[in-house]
Parts: sequence; structure tokens; C-alpha cells
Amino acid sequence: MSITVDRQAFRLAEAFVISRGARTEAQVLTVRVSRGGVTGVGECVPYARYGESLDSVTAQIEGLSGGITRAELQQALPAGAARNAVDCALWDLEAKQAGKRIWDLIELPKPIPMITAYTLSLGEPEAMQMAAAKHAHRPLLKIKLGTPDDMARLEAVRRGAPKSRIIVDANEGWSAEVYSELAPHMVRLGVDLVEQPMPAGADDMLGEIARPLPVCADESCHDRASLPALKGKYDMVNIKLDKTGGLTEALALRTQARNEGYAIMVGCMVGSSLAMAPAVVVAQGAAVVDLDGPLLLAEDRADPLSYNADGVHPPTAALWG
Repeated sequence: MSITVDRQAFRLAEAFVISRGARTEAQVLTVRVSRGGVTGVGECVPYARYGESLDSVTAQIEGLSGGITRAELQQALPAGAARNAVDCALWDLEAKQAGKRIWDLIELPKPIPMITAYTLSLGEPEAMQMAAAKHAHRPLLKIKLGTPDDMARLEAVRRGAPKSRIIVDANEGWSAEVYSELAPHMVRLGVDLVEQPMPAGADDMLGEIARPLPVCADESCHDRASLPALKGKYDMVNIKLDKTGGLTEALALRTQARNEGYAIMVGCMVGSSLAMAPAVVVAQGAAVVDLDGPLLLAEDRADPLSYNADGVHPPTAALWG
């Protein structure tokens, strides 16, 4: 068995801005695992917030044994982008070798389309209102916030999209005081939930202050080992394959989190349809789905995911799984 990794860049339709910075392209790593003339593929998006880079993740992947199994992979690499791409490529390889779709292989019901959020970049209130109005036909909008001046942005987005459901992602940008000040206004404006209002590792106050709307752990939740520290602070967990280190751990995290009473959100980094494909499997039955990466791109994979009014559809066999 051989493992190869290649760098690729996909242009974004427009600049994507969060509280930590902006980007104009999605830089991804594509992993191919080949055995017996069959090749499985996977994608990851290294994330600087977690100490990852294209170089460091490439080195992790290139350091693996060519004959590694999925079970061995869970111990060989930590949760993160490198393990994700290889794990998903191994799943794709296994499905192709078995002549089965991935959901049949893991004995899950055939996926159905899931309504996904569409993300609005952080910007000035007027620009965010215009963006919200442009996408007001979408049932679920996600707002990137995380500054001390977010109240005007919240109001502007609601004016632009009066009928859409709204979720807010603060990207660790608020203090407990800012969150407490904004929370009742988010309730008033009909916000469904807020993601990661405070920095991971500095979020203990969430267990002591009122949470009038659901709070979702993103940067604070990577895999099952994260769950004990979330107790009493969060109501929901955001499962991203680049955090869990692949489909294997994502499915296990989903089961354990549900058993412990957390609602499930399934999210993504800004990547191509190949990165979203296995996440669609995890997203089945989730309370919130945020798999809009391909909708933000100006270019995508040759066999992209299908998006329509019913949501994001499961991948074709030509794409993955």
C-alpha cells in the first residue's frame, strides 16, 4: 500500500473573513492511499489555530507506514488534519474494495439531504446587511462575529434576512462580559445558538453565568477526550473531521456526545467537496449542519457535492465513499 499527499488551492468566490483574519483561497492537502490497483482519497485543511501548517501536516502523513490500518492510525497520529485525510482515504479505499457505499459498509441508513448553514463573513454592518439580504432565501445563515462591536452587526443581519434562522460564531472572540451583554439581544433577534463565545481553555465562566440560548463548543471540542471538560459549560458540540482526526473518531464522538446529553452540530473548515463528503455521513440527524465550504468556492472538485433547496446531498461514488 502507498500513501501520497499533494497540496491544492481552490479559489474562493470572495474573501472569507473571521475575527482571526481573512483568506482568498482554500489551501488543502489531498491524500491518496493505493492498494491492489484501487485508490482511496481524503482531504484535510491544516489550521494554524491548532498549530498546523501545510508543511507540518504533510510531514506527519509522509512519516506513516505504507501498510497502516485505520485502527493503527488512531494511535499513530493525534486528532487533527493529518489523521483526518488518511482516515477518510482509508475508508474510501475500503468502500471501493468492498464494492459498497460507505454507509452500507458501516451499516448506517442511506444519507438524506441536510439543510446546511451558509456563512456570512465578518464585515461592517452595512456590508453584512447586504450579504444577508443577498442570501435571505437561505433557511439558515451563520454569522461570523467575535469583536466588541458586534451588536450593530447582529441587528444588520436580521434586517437583511428577517425570515432566516441565524446562528452566531464568535470564534473565541468575546469575554464573559461581552457574551452576557449580547446574549439577551441574540435571543430577542431569534438567534438559534452561539458557537465558542470565549477562548478554549478560558471558558470556565460559561458554567457560572446564565446561558439563555444554546452554547456550542467548537475550539473547545476536538474528540471524545474533550468531553469531560465541557460539562456544565456547553449544550452542544461542533464535530469537524479536521478536529476529530477523521470519520472514525467523528462517529465515535457523535455517539458519546449524544449519550452524554449534548446536541450535535457538524461543521467544516473552508475546503472542497471532498472534505465535506464524509462529514455529510456524520451530519445525519444533527441538530445543526454547517457544511457550506463548497458554496464559498469559485472552483471545486470534478464531481462536487450537490446543493439545492433540500440541502447538501450525499456524495456520489465518484467523489468519495
